[in-house]
Amino acid sequence: MDPVRNPFAPGAGNPPPELAGRDSILHAADIALQRILLGRHSKSQILLGLRGVGKTVLLRKLEAMAQGHGYQTSFIEAPENKSLVELLYPKIHQVLRKLSSIENAKMMSLNAMRTLRSFAKTFKISIEDISISVDPEIGSADSGILEYDLSELFIRVGETAKAAGKGWCLFIDEVQYLSKEELSALIVGIHHSNQKSLPIMFFGAGLPQVAALSGDAKSYAERLFDYPPVGALDAAAAVAAIKQPILEEEERITEEALVSIIEKTKGYPFFLQEWGFQVWNIADQSPISPQDVEQATPIALNRLDDSFFRVRFERLTPKERDYVCAMARLGKGPYRSADVADIMGENIQKLGSCRSQIINKGMIYSPSHGDIAFTVPLFEEYLMRTHGIK
Repeated sequence: MDPVRNPFAPGAGNPPPELAGRDSILHAADIALQRILLGRHSKSQILLGLRGVGKTVLLRKLEAMAQGHGYQTSFIEAPENKSLVELLYPKIHQVLRKLSSIENAKMMSLNAMRTLRSFAKTFKISIEDISISVDPEIGSADSGILEYDLSELFIRVGETAKAAGKGWCLFIDEVQYLSKEELSALIVGIHHSNQKSLPIMFFGAGLPQVAALSGDAKSYAERLFDYPPVGALDAAAAVAAIKQPILEEEERITEEALVSIIEKTKGYPFFLQEWGFQVWNIADQSPISPQDVEQATPIALNRLDDSFFRVRFERLTPKERDYVCAMARLGKGPYRSADVADIMGENIQKLGSCRSQIINKGMIYSPSHGDIAFTVPLFEEYLMRTHGIK
């Protein structure tokens, strides 16, 4: 099989050749985007799921949909070491500059720029690389309270977009890395914009704990957002994700080979891409056979172990590594925190700080009180393979 024609693209955020199994999420978002432009209420969304399920790919697809409906869009990946205001500032500046070229929005965009200038000055945002040739507006987004000021800034952007006959759609990936203050301010900003029927939408993506974090930040967040779960693909969608790209290249794969790939990947999109990529390259001819899958499997596992899994494991301290290895010794999760403590021979209260640090690093989460689980699918199998855990 010609490796140049290999249709599969394993990688962080790489769009798959076949975006299978996400139609309901895309359909709901499409309706919401159109309703907001008509001045009708619709909920923003935060996609929730483990690592490797395609949340970033979906966000990028939603961004393209929003642009198709006439929205200005801003895409941010929330890092662990940078503030939300630093990330938002250049994005909002870019949106306002684009809207300022529309005659009906010129005055509104000028006022919004003055508010942005005031916001930047209040929160001491470096503006060396971005020049705003207006004076800050005294009394606008300058209280120093992020909730109030970000909300006022969002409203000014929304008013400008409305005057231009456009919308603004904000996308934030890795929402779990926002601080509680930042998440609270974001929620308030979206809420106040909605109350004024301004054409602003927000789509976020994050690990499963984001729903609880949002509720902790603002109790009404559960009514403000929808939280579509993004998980492993069902059997039909997983088959489509592998089979369709192969057929489009005028090649074939046997049903037995498809069953084997789905069984090994458990339907997780990133793993499907990895196995698809490797079986294509290993196969001498079409159709791809179960034997090709077996030969490709150790190559796929080695690639995952050396990148997808290892980079996450190496971020942990020795104590944190002991903790996740203890989880793996218990088999497949979720796990009781008390059982992990027993395996380690330590007091559960003394392990609380360690557990919290691993959660903060995005390696584990708590699906319910007293339970923990890996945010990385099949991570326990990786630890078993590479650390002699039985």
